[in-house]
Amino acid sequence: MRYALTAEQMRAVEDRAVVEGVATLGELMRRAGEALADEVLSSAPDGPVAVVCGPGNNGGDGWVAAHRLHEAGRECVVLCLRAPSELGGVARSAAEAAVESGIRWELAGGPADALVSNAAVVVDAVFGFGFKGPPEGVSALVLDAIATSGAFVVSADVPSGVNADTGAVAGPAVRADVTVTFTAPKPGLLLYPGAEHAGRVLVAEIGIPVGWTDVPGALEVPDATDLRAAFPWPGPQDHKGSRGRVAILAGSTTYPGAAVLAARGALRMGPGFTVVVVPEPVADIVRAAAPNALVRAVPAGPDGTVSSVTACVEAVSDADAVVAGPGLTTGGVVSELVGRLIAEAPAPLVLDADALNALPSGMESLGEREAPLIVTPHPGEAARILGVPTPSIQSDRVTAAVSMCGPQAVCLLKGARTIVASSTRRAVVVAGNAGLARAGSGDVLSGMLGALLAHRVPAFDAAVLGAFLHGRAAEHGTRRLTVTCFTSADITDHLPDAVRDVTGE
Repeated sequence: MRYALTAEQMRAVEDRAVVEGVATLGELMRRAGEALADEVLSSAPDGPVAVVCGPGNNGGDGWVAAHRLHEAGRECVVLCLRAPSELGGVARSAAEAAVESGIRWELAGGPADALVSNAAVVVDAVFGFGFKGPPEGVSALVLDAIATSGAFVVSADVPSGVNADTGAVAGPAVRADVTVTFTAPKPGLLLYPGAEHAGRVLVAEIGIPVGWTDVPGALEVPDATDLRAAFPWPGPQDHKGSRGRVAILAGSTTYPGAAVLAARGALRMGPGFTVVVVPEPVADIVRAAAPNALVRAVPAGPDGTVSSVTACVEAVSDADAVVAGPGLTTGGVVSELVGRLIAEAPAPLVLDADALNALPSGMESLGEREAPLIVTPHPGEAARILGVPTPSIQSDRVTAAVSMCGPQAVCLLKGARTIVASSTRRAVVVAGNAGLARAGSGDVLSGMLGALLAHRVPAFDAAVLGAFLHGRAAEHGTRRLTVTCFTSADITDHLPDAVRDVTGE
């Protein structure tokens, strides 16, 4: 498992390395700078290089890189925000050593900035993982110069101007072709908009022992191999009664397709029984579209939504997991139904779409749940539940997801780079693409999650595994159909390929 470390977590790891005698700060800086230079020599072997160095240790990494490039015979110049004599600590030592080797340098500002526009390659070593924007003054002008240079850009640790913890961009920011990050990825390299600025991300080992990045509460970055252990493998003696029963409360006369899509998502995850509970007027539509699901019709009101809380609760009472929300609308008794499920349903529960829109008392009701719960908001739904503007959700997606957790509640915050959070763990799902930006995609996911819970996969693992498979299915499907032509109905057709990615079958 890889972990993405925040600035505070990364600083603690480096401090530990120094205290325990693993490496000095100078040695860590030397290795980081050499990794930067080696990437320049590998990815952009020709043309003059401008190394832009900030006033801190990230700038020190840049001075080391310039020194190494100079020794390798590469034409190289340093554009610095602070003169070597004005730097402190190991950064000053690195700069002075580079100057003594014959490196040419200029202070940023005015005509010196032309050094960037004349370079074939720019090494961005202005701000490191501790940066909190927006950049101002000369630093902002320098970042603009890098952005408009047209050069191949290699960033040190984090593209300057990007918040390493959140991926937020509050002003001018570098768009790197390659980011060489040290020891561990930073969340801001994986979360948008920072991910758009990072380019190809390489993790350079600089001497921190393996395992030290497994920090309690650090952001997990699982890949297919990591998720293999969570997958509910079929056993040779399995039968339909042992593979779990998922019940899906969904649909209305306005949105009958939502129930169908959720059912298809569940069916592809291999439960023994998939039960779809729908208002009576749409029952035949679901039966025709999903003949291998069991359809239970419940009374409907004049608006085509479910009208009996008691009938709905009884219809899901034998389930091993319950999904509620897709296409229910928020009319009639839906709010009361959601409250009853939260308070009374003993089986693991997934609340999606209209079940979240109809929450009777927001976060307070979620905290009352005593059995496993997964909530699957998109940013707009999360903003409404938390009572904040949607941009504030997107500016710090991890914190927003954590805010929607409780002792039993796992939050799956949808969007580019889905976040999954519980009271003790959090993960970013690096799978999926714009093919999922379609109505109905979330309905498929909710059904998948319900099936995984019915297989008795723990809620956090089910959310991560489900989101990963959902994203991978979109990647496979868009390769065949294109991002433009891919639809939410195509997701389940490509889930077998996603499952193979995880299982190796």
